[in-house]
Amino acid sequence: MTGKSPILTAIMLTAAACALPLEGRTLSGGHFPGVDDKTVLFRQFSGSPASRLVPDTLTLAFIGDIMLHSAQIENTSRPDGTFDFSGYFPELKEDLRKADIAVGNMEFTLAGPPYSGYPAFCAPDAYAMYMAEECGIDIFLTANNHILDKGETGLVRTLAKYREMERNAGIRMTGSAENADSAARNTPLIVDTCGFRIAFVNCTYGTNLGIGKDYPGTVMMSDRQTISEALHKAQEADADLIIALPHWGIEYDTIHSAEQEEYAGWLAEEGADIIIGAHPHVVQDADTIRTAGNKPVPVIYSLGNAISNMSAKNTQVGLMVKLGVTKNSKGETVMLQPEYVFTWCSLPGRLSSSHTTVKIKDYAGRRDEWEQEYEYDKMMTTYHNIKRLTGIED
Repeated sequence: MTGKSPILTAIMLTAAACALPLEGRTLSGGHFPGVDDKTVLFRQFSGSPASRLVPDTLTLAFIGDIMLHSAQIENTSRPDGTFDFSGYFPELKEDLRKADIAVGNMEFTLAGPPYSGYPAFCAPDAYAMYMAEECGIDIFLTANNHILDKGETGLVRTLAKYREMERNAGIRMTGSAENADSAARNTPLIVDTCGFRIAFVNCTYGTNLGIGKDYPGTVMMSDRQTISEALHKAQEADADLIIALPHWGIEYDTIHSAEQEEYAGWLAEEGADIIIGAHPHVVQDADTIRTAGNKPVPVIYSLGNAISNMSAKNTQVGLMVKLGVTKNSKGETVMLQPEYVFTWCSLPGRLSSSHTTVKIKDYAGRRDEWEQEYEYDKMMTTYHNIKRLTGIED
């Protein structure tokens, strides 16, 4: 028998999809129309040029604040001086690892021992390694109010460790830099993968401590000139998708502020294709902004906490956002409708012996699995309340 089997042809078509050249950067909301595997295979066998019919596809996953409070340090520390974080994301890591790019907000420093929680966060290096190697987080966001909690020396060590992880584990970081040259090369952070060029612009409203004027390192602030330059630089680099990741908003408010809305509108007009925020420690509402040119720009104002020791109202619910990007038959980039997954961070002794984050829908109806069933009731009540307040449906 000569020729390739349908299965082998399908495999080759999939491989060819990721090899398509970067063409155009037209973005539109909604689901990708008109090209599916069945159509592609049919047209391939009928002699149509498959390279113009098979879209590239890229998946991204975003989670919110990755925190390490004192109780978390105590719970994960072991007598031999090591730390065991394996209970944190066993329910999420498959989603994160399957994504082509997974992004998390690293709300702590790696300043070295002694380790500490609030108000000056300092985590062991093993925490970042767990997030990268075990959970598959590819991009660390570092522009947040806690990145300077241990001062300039803490920032120096944190960035040095992340650069080491970049060399050894393949992670990337953005939002802060060791010096002006590094800032210029990584602002925006541009990642080329699977036939796409994705730009990430991470910034923060401020930091808890400042940087001395003689220190060469930088943290990306939300001033408009700097961010405008970063967004325009992404456009000049022919990015297929520009993602703005601001650290902003009022803590514990489930509805975004007027300042956030105004800034989101400005980001959209400056070229952001989607805006995903963090900082309030609770999930905030989502919306779609229309630019003056009628381009739809989704805005998720806050993802809330991914993992923490918080138990105050609404702080245990988080949001994982999954985003698909593809190319249509004309080579135009199409952003699919974001998918939302609500999560719950359970504290030790309630669901398990560890802090652990689960997908709420997966645990609905499993009350008897909780060691303390009142937390199951709290999870479901909070989940429905957050959905009502934010209008987000999962």
